[in-house]
Amino acid sequence: MSLPDRKEAEARLLLERRTGEPVPADLAARALADGERLLRRRRALRTALWAGLVVGLAALVAWSLALHPWAAPPPTTTSPAVGW
Repeated sequence: MSLPDRKEAEARLLLERRTGEPVPADLAARALADGERLLRRRRALRTALWAGLVVGLAALVAWSLALHPWAAPPPTTTSPAVGW
């Protein structure tokens, strides 16, 4: 038997031997609740990240409007006297 044939034969054997194991009656409801909880958490995290980004951007804009970081600093020395 070649390798793919052996794997296929093992899979068929497992499927044929499979017993009908009982599934809990509330499995679908629990899966639905878990999925909804996961989606709520992801949505809350995404909202928090976007809110943090917007707050950070607003703080950057407010800082730049208040301090004008692009302007040249005022000179600290006087210019030389003219006419000497």
